[in-house]
Amino acid sequence: MRLIISFFFLLLIFSSGTAQIKEELTEQKYLELQDKIRFSMNGNFDQGLEYASELKKSSNNEHIAFAYGAGSYLYQLKNNRAKSDEWFSKALAYYNKLPESVQKINLRAYLYNYRGLIEWKRRNFSNALTNYQEGIKLSIKTNDVIQIVKFKSNIALVNEAVGNYELAVKNLRQNSDFLDKNENLYEKDQFQNSKSNIYTNLGNVYEGYYMKNRSKAVLLDSAEYFYKRAITYSQNYMDNKMTATLSLGNIYLLKKDFKNAERSYFDIAMYAKQNNDEDYYKTANYNLGDLYYAQKKYDKALIFLKKVDSLYLKEKKIDISYFQSNYVQAKIYNIQNEPELAFKHSKIYLDAYEKYEGQLREEALEVNYKLGTANLSDEMLSIQEKYKYEVLWNKALKVFYVILVVGIVFFLIKNIRDKNKAQKKMNALIEEFKANLEKKEIEKADLEKAALEKTIVLEDFPELEDAQLKKENANLSIDEAKENKIVEKLLALEEKLEYLNADFTLSYVAKKIKTNTTYLSYVVNKRFGKSFGEYSNELKINYVINQMITNHLYRKYSTQAIAESVGFKNAVSFAKSFRKRTGVSPAQFANNI
Repeated sequence: MRLIISFFFLLLIFSSGTAQIKEELTEQKYLELQDKIRFSMNGNFDQGLEYASELKKSSNNEHIAFAYGAGSYLYQLKNNRAKSDEWFSKALAYYNKLPESVQKINLRAYLYNYRGLIEWKRRNFSNALTNYQEGIKLSIKTNDVIQIVKFKSNIALVNEAVGNYELAVKNLRQNSDFLDKNENLYEKDQFQNSKSNIYTNLGNVYEGYYMKNRSKAVLLDSAEYFYKRAITYSQNYMDNKMTATLSLGNIYLLKKDFKNAERSYFDIAMYAKQNNDEDYYKTANYNLGDLYYAQKKYDKALIFLKKVDSLYLKEKKIDISYFQSNYVQAKIYNIQNEPELAFKHSKIYLDAYEKYEGQLREEALEVNYKLGTANLSDEMLSIQEKYKYEVLWNKALKVFYVILVVGIVFFLIKNIRDKNKAQKKMNALIEEFKANLEKKEIEKADLEKAALEKTIVLEDFPELEDAQLKKENANLSIDEAKENKIVEKLLALEEKLEYLNADFTLSYVAKKIKTNTTYLSYVVNKRFGKSFGEYSNELKINYVINQMITNHLYRKYSTQAIAESVGFKNAVSFAKSFRKRTGVSPAQFANNI
């Protein structure tokens, strides 16, 4: 009996505990956890995820959706892209379960904001802007003033990223004034956090503005002022404080205040090391290397710049710090008259910058960071050109006979291997090109032969009267003659590369060779075994394949650029035609050559 009573007692306790876990959070507790999660985004990301997990225990779908939405941004801040996307999908799933209400509209605005921040962190600025624009519409609809201010600040960051500095400054100053006038709408921590963000963003905008207008030194003063203000408001928000401190160090460096710049960078490096933050640590090491380079302390600069390269080898992630580190190293080795190392690092810089620039080009953004990248590329190219032959000559002087023998053997083997490799990969296409070329030559010869025979007939029988000539012509196949004439004109257009034009259509070609579209379509179908559209596309794709095989620069073009060069209206239709013809995408084909 005691055993039974004990069992029911334990069951009662377990049931009570389960009910507590599933009990819906109060509105006050929900708001408290919201604020804790938001504040954690200023540096304590793991703590924020713990708060989000606590909020997920609620039985209220609104609470769970917010927890997943905020958590998705926290995971992005931790550079966990997969987890970020997973949590955002769950946020939408729980959001869709909610009935229509003002709270649901506000929640959707929050989710738009977090998704915009995620896209902004990924440098997908156009996607970020779309999310902000959709979110601000909802916040205006529900008169959520605080959220409207957040959206406007985030839109200002997008403007700063694309170079709209004056508009960004205007928006951020308006937000700052609004905060001051409506401080009573905010909790103390919430107000300080908002002011910290706005001042940091204003500093970023003025610094970026100066990089585009280096003659306006007053912009640096404005950036310094706002970074210092941001630090004042960021005592409780470590991530904001570190961002502002790092940026303030950049301002000191630009002003040649080396002592304060050094102090700022070492503070960041120490913070990053303690918190295992490799992004901050990499940036701080690059900045220290750049600082010592500016002071002509080259050996000391190289110590920190090589740390940046070591972190890259660990992460395999190309960013601004990495290729700028190699830029500075190339400059140092150039000054120290070490041509081989200068050549090596200038090449790394150019290759890394090309990949990084390609990623940004897809967003159609003008990205020119701190050192003016266009000029840097020119400088690296000049260093490469300067040492291109000197490097080879120095090596030849060191081990002339060995290099001579090894070089000859190496190039012979390499040429044989390259030829065999290219032969295997491109054999089918080359054979096809040969067959097409022979076919065209045969067709051309047949046309010439037909024309010659006609001439011979007329020359051998000059005494034929007009009536007899008409009778002979009537016996010839007039349709075949017309077909030959059309094919002859088509081949002439092919030789002129007319098919590369976007207007190389059935009607255009028919008009060009003075026939009608019906007959042209019939002849193409009969002679080439395909529709005019297929015939046109095949000419374009064959041209691209030939260019890729024979022109290494052509392989570096983007798919869009190649599509436009051969008259396709968009990259999608071109890629589809190319894959149909070759079985692989244009990029795969280029990489395998």
